[in-house]
Amino acid sequence: MSGYELLAAVRAEPAAARISVIILSGVDEAESVAATMELGADDFIQKPLNPVALRARVEACLERKRLRDRENAALEQLRKEREKSERLLLNILPSPVAERLKGGEQSIADWHPDVTVLFADLVGFTRLTTEVDSDELIAILSHVFGAFDELVLKHGLEKIKTIGDAYMAAGGLHQDRDDHPEQMAQLALDMREALTRYNQRGGRELGLRIGLATGPVIAGVIGTTKFSYDLWGDTVNTASRMESTCPTGAIQLTSEVSRRLSRNFQQRERGKIRIKGKGDMQVFLLEGMGHRVPEATVARPGPHSECIVLK
Repeated sequence: MSGYELLAAVRAEPAAARISVIILSGVDEAESVAATMELGADDFIQKPLNPVALRARVEACLERKRLRDRENAALEQLRKEREKSERLLLNILPSPVAERLKGGEQSIADWHPDVTVLFADLVGFTRLTTEVDSDELIAILSHVFGAFDELVLKHGLEKIKTIGDAYMAAGGLHQDRDDHPEQMAQLALDMREALTRYNQRGGRELGLRIGLATGPVIAGVIGTTKFSYDLWGDTVNTASRMESTCPTGAIQLTSEVSRRLSRNFQQRERGKIRIKGKGDMQVFLLEGMGHRVPEATVARPGPHSECIVLK
């Protein structure tokens, strides 16, 4: 092949595309030189060859290549840092909110008319802080909350934040579906089961209280240097009260959450309890998966019956 064909082949090969190429030619036509440069040559020297000039051109080409390599390395490092920053941003903010911030929005505050909020609190963790060293304490909290994080992702929900030994999540914020009360109820059951398994493996006695409430919330980003995505409104306060008044090991629901759960969720009516700022509220306890159990009724036995059936 000719030198031109070889140059075209080199530039078409990714592994060799960044090699510097100098053309030595006896042709001194402007069109030929231009064609050579268009094919990707770094320099052009006309024959007869001058070794001193060739050496100077080679050194100049190698210096340009070193500069390009440093620039490419800097760009690659910048790309990695940008990806790292984006991953960190996604760990703090929901993906749609992060995209809006990257797009230049300065203030983000949204009204969501129908959201289910979950608060979970580890019971016995405060006592544990006096019994184990700091490294073990953080390891316990990281393990438990890490398991909760995986469950939130599994169910396609949003972790909002952790506050000490409390965990907050929500459903319905960025979803085009209205069954988020059931999603959150399933999450709550899975969280309770995950903590039970952890206690069994590690010999711990941590308890868990979980509260759920459904209703409107305001969601937004606050801060300018350390962003924080948070929720506000009566629904958030009610969910927090559902958790704080919940018996240890139980999952307490407002009547709205209870009403929107299908018969696949087994519930028990707890009755009315006093809620700060709300007065008496009818609440329910989520006990597990299974058909909803109505009040027991006795079916009268027939003339040939050998048992009484409780429905």
